[in-house]
Parts: sequence; C-alpha cells; structure tokens
Amino acid sequence: MFFRAIPLVFAAVAAVNAAVYDVTVGGPNGTLTFTPEALSANVGDQVVFHFHPKNHTVTQSSFANPCGQEPGGFNSGFMPVAANQTDNFPTYTITVNDTKPIWVFCDQAADTPNSHCGAGMVFSVNCPSDGSPNSFTNFKKSALAIGQQLKASASAASAAPAYTTAAPAYTTAAPAYTDTSVQWTTAAEGGYTYAAAPSVSTVTVTVTVQESTWTTTYGSYPGSADPTPVSLEGQTHEVDVGLNGTLEYSPSFVMAQPRDKIVFKFHPKNHTATQSAFASPCKPIINADGTPALDSGFMPVAANSTDIPTWTITVNDTNPLWFFCGQTGHCGKGMVFAVNPVQSSARNFSAFQTLAQVVNGTNSTGAASTNTPTNSSSSNPASGSSTVNGADRFGINAALGLGSVLAAVAFVL
Repeated sequence: MFFRAIPLVFAAVAAVNAAVYDVTVGGPNGTLTFTPEALSANVGDQVVFHFHPKNHTVTQSSFANPCGQEPGGFNSGFMPVAANQTDNFPTYTITVNDTKPIWVFCDQAADTPNSHCGAGMVFSVNCPSDGSPNSFTNFKKSALAIGQQLKASASAASAAPAYTTAAPAYTTAAPAYTDTSVQWTTAAEGGYTYAAAPSVSTVTVTVTVQESTWTTTYGSYPGSADPTPVSLEGQTHEVDVGLNGTLEYSPSFVMAQPRDKIVFKFHPKNHTATQSAFASPCKPIINADGTPALDSGFMPVAANSTDIPTWTITVNDTNPLWFFCGQTGHCGKGMVFAVNPVQSSARNFSAFQTLAQVVNGTNSTGAASTNTPTNSSSSNPASGSSTVNGADRFGINAALGLGSVLAAVAFVL
C-alpha cells in the first residue's frame, strides 16, 4: 500500500506546481497578434488562449512550415467574437507535455493576401533563444515572408491581361515545347547568349482536388504543367544545401505542383537560398521596397553541428523559379537551384547553371565561354528528379519583360 501511494503524492505535487499562462488572441482594434508572442513553460503547465474579435484560430504548425497545420497537431477551430464583445471571451487550452518547441499560427484567410499568419500572427512555447537558427524571430520572419509572397502573387494576377473566351482551351496533354520559334537574345552581362522567354497566353481553368473546386488564371505556353495540386496539402520536397561540404543543392532542381512545400536544409558552412532570374542567375530579384523577393538569409552552421536549420517556401503555381547561393563565389561555381525548369527547352537547368558559371565564374573547362547553352531534354544527373518533361511556365509576369519572373511562393524556415 505504501509504494502504491507514492505516485499519487508526486502527482498531487505536480498539479500544485503547474502554472497557467494566459495568451490573448487578437486584440483591440483588430490587431493580428498573440500576446505574448512567446513564452517558456514546464511540463504540466497549461496555456489558455483567450479569443478577442474578430475570428481567429490557434493551430499548431512547425518551424519548417509556419503557416501550415502540423499533421496530427492541435487546432482550436475558428472562434468568432463580435466586435462589441468586452468579456466572457471564448478560450482554448493546451497542456505542455514536454519541453520541445511548440509552434502556433492563426489559420484565418490561409493562402490568401489577407492571411493572418502571413501578417505575423504566430506564437511559440519553449522556442530557442534569439541567435539560434530556430528562434521565434526567424519563425515569425518566415511567416511574414509567406505573406509578402501571397500579396505579390495576387498583385501580379490583378495586373494580368483580361481573360477572353478566345483564350486557348486548357488540356492536360499540352504539346511538347520545342525551340523552333525561340528568338535568341544577348545577355547584358558578358555578351553571353541565351534563349528568350517564350510567348505567354492567359488561360483560366477550373481545378478540382479531392472535395474542393476553384478557378485559377495563369500564363501558359506549350509545355506548361497542369496547375492541379496533388492534394489540398501538397507534397514536401527536401533540398540539401551544401551537403558534405559541396557547393551544390541536392537535388539541383525539383518539379513541384501548386501547394507543394520545398524545404531547404542548410548544412555547414554558410549558405543562402536566394531567388534570381534566368537572365541574371547570381543577382537577387529585388522588390519595390528594396528587399529580396525570396531570400533565406545566410544560414551559418558549424562544421560539427547536428542542428540543421531549414527554410521553406510554398509553391503557388508551376512558374519556373530560379535560386542561387549568395555566399561569395558560390554562384559562379555553379551553386544554383531551380523549381520547374523546362528540361526539354533551351531554358533548362543546365543552361541556367552554365550561365551562372560563365557570367559570374568559370565554366567546366575553367575558362569563360561564349557558346550558347545546349538544348537538353534529359534530366540533370545531379538532380535526383525523375520528372523533367514539360512541367514549366513563366507565368503572367513573363509578358512584362525578360528577367521579371514572378516567384509565386511563400516562405518558411
């Protein structure tokens, strides 16, 4: 009897010592914040979320995907609160079961320019301190980057040419892309030549995935991929950055559908994943406010570190996206990456990598080259990708000028 009583005593002590933390969700004047944004708690402690106007959620996510629900994670569901309500706010409580970080976001207006998560409405329990790769500051930065890309995508779509009934009909069997109509243009850097962007037409189609149906408008040319996601959640593609000390992304390109996630995993020493354009492979695309369009920032990792920081983007369409490492000299050595390059066209991944080496470094022979990129319809040996045929389009923004490729994606870790 004595030994059976001991656990009960300890349980009683734990219950007495457990703390309760109150967190405000939303706030006066419709602020999109959790207050406080982060806290430290012990096992057994409880966090009580108090919902203020207008309508928010408390949804568990991950550092790698701040604005997406963690599979099997908790979710309060939407908690609508009238604008004039001043007390008796609805609550939702979680219990801290271990000391691992807990990442939370508001799921209101997900995947739209009005995303609450994209406005920085995120929260964490037991997150690493600032200065750590997985700090709350970096978590919030990733969420804000997602919001910026959602707004940029919507802005580009609103500026697209109006759809007319004369637009080409959408079919899943798009004709293979060829170079017979491609004009060649001279790059501003180094006198190197590369294929011009193909002509783009605007297409509106109805997409059905599982139980959901919606209409999407996108820029299309022969070889454009089907804009239908594989699922409502999408797939996750992992990309190693600088694995085993190499100056490369592995795989060097991926073929992704809308809603897919691309998780960059940073290995020693110090690299970035920074968006560029095909015509300027080693220069970041800069937004109107002077910030890079998509940029992980430098991710320093010690040689003996087992903590691998990550950064995630969400693909919103099948436009080709081009990236490079911003570390001095790495891009010129061919450290570049692509999403949805047209492998059967002159604007394939190999041509992009060659352009980076020739204009900003050396080619494989160690000397600058003036030859045009070769047209290849086979997969890149280093890519690790088995799907390389015709899944590419430059999007509506391609019609606005060479090098202005829209990166319709969203940030994370």
